[in-house]
Amino acid sequence: MKTTFSLLFYLKKPKNYEKGLVPIYLRITVEGKRSETTTGRECDPALWNNESGRIKGTKEEVRAFNTYLDNLQNQVYEAHRFLTEKDAVVTAESLKHKLLGKVYDPRMLLQIFKDHNKKVAALVGKEYAKGTLGRYEISLKHTRDFLVWKYQLQDIDIIKIDHDFIANYDFYLRSERKCANNSAVKYIRNFKKIIRICLASGWLNKDPFINYKAKIRQIDRSFLSQDELSVMAGKILETDRLNQARDIFLFSCYTGLAYADVYKLKNSEIVTGLDGGMWIYTKRQKTDTPTRVPLLQAALALLEKYANHPVCQTKGKALPVFSNQKMNAYLKEIASVCSINKELTFHIARHTFATTVTLSNGVSIESVSKMLGHTNIKTTQHYAKILDMKVSQDMNLLKKKLAL
Repeated sequence: MKTTFSLLFYLKKPKNYEKGLVPIYLRITVEGKRSETTTGRECDPALWNNESGRIKGTKEEVRAFNTYLDNLQNQVYEAHRFLTEKDAVVTAESLKHKLLGKVYDPRMLLQIFKDHNKKVAALVGKEYAKGTLGRYEISLKHTRDFLVWKYQLQDIDIIKIDHDFIANYDFYLRSERKCANNSAVKYIRNFKKIIRICLASGWLNKDPFINYKAKIRQIDRSFLSQDELSVMAGKILETDRLNQARDIFLFSCYTGLAYADVYKLKNSEIVTGLDGGMWIYTKRQKTDTPTRVPLLQAALALLEKYANHPVCQTKGKALPVFSNQKMNAYLKEIASVCSINKELTFHIARHTFATTVTLSNGVSIESVSKMLGHTNIKTTQHYAKILDMKVSQDMNLLKKKLAL
C-alpha cells in the first residue's frame, strides 16, 4: 500500500538548557503520526540551519557531518522501499524500527479483541450488561471465522486492516452468515470499537472506516391492536402452561418490560410511589438504565394472581416466568387459539405497551420513553411514526378546532 512520509532533522534542547551542544533528532511523520529517534550527533545551535536541517558551512568536517545525516535519510527511504515491497503497512513506528534494526512486534487483531472482551466481562453488572458481553463474544467469533474464510489466517496484524478488509467483512456477514442488514451493521459497529481502541492507542495511523457507510434500517415493529389484546386477555385457554405464558405476556404489555427484565423482576422492586400507587422500580438488564413504571390495575391483578406461586414464594420473584424459548413457543400456540395472524414473540409485548397501551391513549412520548428505559428518545419516536391511528385521532381533534 502506497504511503507518503516526511523527514525532519532538528535540535532537541534538554530541559533547563542554557548553552553548549544540543542533540540532533530525526522525526519521521506518516499520515500525521510521528516517531522520533536520536541521530547520535550533537551540534552548536548557532551553526544549525533550520530550513535545510543541516549544519551551516563548507569545511570538510561540516560536509562529513552533513553526509552522515544524508545517509540516515537514505536509510529511511530504503526502509520505506523494503516495507512497501513486502506489502507491509508503513507507519512512522515501523520505519523507525527498520532504521534501527529492531524486529517489528506486530499487534494482532484477535488478541486485542479478546483483551477487550475480557475487560468487558470483568465489568458485567457494573458498567456493562451480560447481553453486551454476549454480543461482543459473537462478534469476536464472526471476526475469527472471517479471517479463516477470506485469508486462511488464525489472526492478523492490525496494520493490515484497511477499507478492503472492512468491505470484505461486511460482505461475509451478509452472504456467508446470512445476516440481515441491521444485524450486519451491528456486528461491524462492535468491530469498529476495537479499531477505535487501536487508533486511540496509536497502533494505527489511519481509520479504515473512513469511507465505509452502512446504516440501520428502520423496521416496522409488530404489535397487538386493542382488539387483539382484548381477545387474548379474555380467552379461556385449555392448559395451565398456556394461561401462565399468556399472563406473563400480558404483564409485559401493561408494563413495557422486556423479557429479561420480567424474568428477573423481584417482589422487592414493586414499591409504593410518591403518588401512593404501586410502581415498578428496577433497572433494564440490557442498558442498566433505571426504569420506573406505574402499575395499571390489570398488571396488579396479575401480580396478585401469582403471589402464592411456589417460584414467587421461594425465589422472591414477582412472576413465575418460563424460559424465553418456551415463552415464544407457547405464544405461537396462543396466537393460533386467539386467531391472531401475527408472528407472536415475547418482545411484541413491549411494542404493544409503547403503541396500543400508552401512545395511542395520549401518554406523552417523553413519559413512554422514560418508562421503557430508553437512553435516546429517538428510539421511542419510531413507535410514534407507525401509529396511523394516533395521527388520525390528532387530525380529527384539529378538524374540530378549526370548525369552531
